[in-house]
Amino acid sequence: MRGRLLRAWREGAAARGLAELGAPRGKPPWRVLFFGTDDFAAESLRALEATREPREEPLIDRLEVVTLPSPLPRGPPVKNCAQQFQLPTHHWPDTGPSGQFDVGVVASFGRLLNEDLILQFPYGVLNVHPSYLPRWRGPAPIVHAVLHGDTVTGVTIMQIKPKRFDVGPIIKQERYAVPSQCTAKELEAILSKLGANMLISVLKNLPESLKNKREQPNEGVTFAPKVTIAMSCIKWEEQTPEQILRLHRAIGATLPLQTLWMGNTVKLLDFVEVHNICSFADQLLNEHGIVPGSVLYHKSSETLVVRCKEGWVGVKTVILKKKLTAADFYNGYLHAWFQQKTLHGDCRFHTLKLTTVKKTERKGNGGAQYKTKSA
Repeated sequence: MRGRLLRAWREGAAARGLAELGAPRGKPPWRVLFFGTDDFAAESLRALEATREPREEPLIDRLEVVTLPSPLPRGPPVKNCAQQFQLPTHHWPDTGPSGQFDVGVVASFGRLLNEDLILQFPYGVLNVHPSYLPRWRGPAPIVHAVLHGDTVTGVTIMQIKPKRFDVGPIIKQERYAVPSQCTAKELEAILSKLGANMLISVLKNLPESLKNKREQPNEGVTFAPKVTIAMSCIKWEEQTPEQILRLHRAIGATLPLQTLWMGNTVKLLDFVEVHNICSFADQLLNEHGIVPGSVLYHKSSETLVVRCKEGWVGVKTVILKKKLTAADFYNGYLHAWFQQKTLHGDCRFHTLKLTTVKKTERKGNGGAQYKTKSA
């Protein structure tokens, strides 16, 4: 009973605030407050700005932006986009003037909006989410779609609810077939355009679109947790070639995959399939014994060939103090061993394990650092 009274009071307060500005609009042009940070979100912001160009019937006549503070000098893409269009910009948790917008739009924002804020918008808050919900709820749906080898994904325009991410009713959905060998960055670019177009379609018929919304099904729910640096560590004993290649396509552009070589952390770039040279690797190492992480050099293809679970994977580039081609790495670190046939347990990549250790707090600032160990 108390909860219902509190909600009614909040709704009444929001309505009173809107009454001061006039009744909520029943048709465009809309007043929109946009929440976003990254490249995916910036595509939707550009689409919204494009609808404000001088025309007989503009879709939006007021557009403001809320983004997150960033330590990077350039700032997040949404902030840069807002500055380019000279849009009023607010830094979370500041959300600008209360009760002066018809609808909110969220894309890749990463913060929960509380109920008081959501109730300020007569049409609620729309979320442009790059997955076919309820699959891949959470902050990294595109990465996990690629990581798990999904052949179909999509975009969902949904209405957000407070307290939990990505559980609100579905307003519009479209499926999209994931291209073969597609990276997460490539898929993000595709889905960002699809999502932006879907958002504009919903806003053109907003009241009707909201009337036709439907709850998400309870079946098929999966979660896409945040990407961590620990995900970049290759587990040679546990991961198959296909799993390593998918991991590289999922996070390699932002977090190069890592391993240990002679006790040093190295990064591996430019992974390739090596089905045609697996027999060469098996035969060459047969007399020495094959273990996960064993590394060879295939001269004709200029590729390092590394043993993992149930097969081999190819690597073209290694970063060890500096960037090395596969040929450079072989000449500098492998050639002598193979010439003398003195291979031993260290002549291989070892699985790098990161363990989180809290930093000692200084001046109220906490954090985490990582210690490494090999497997």
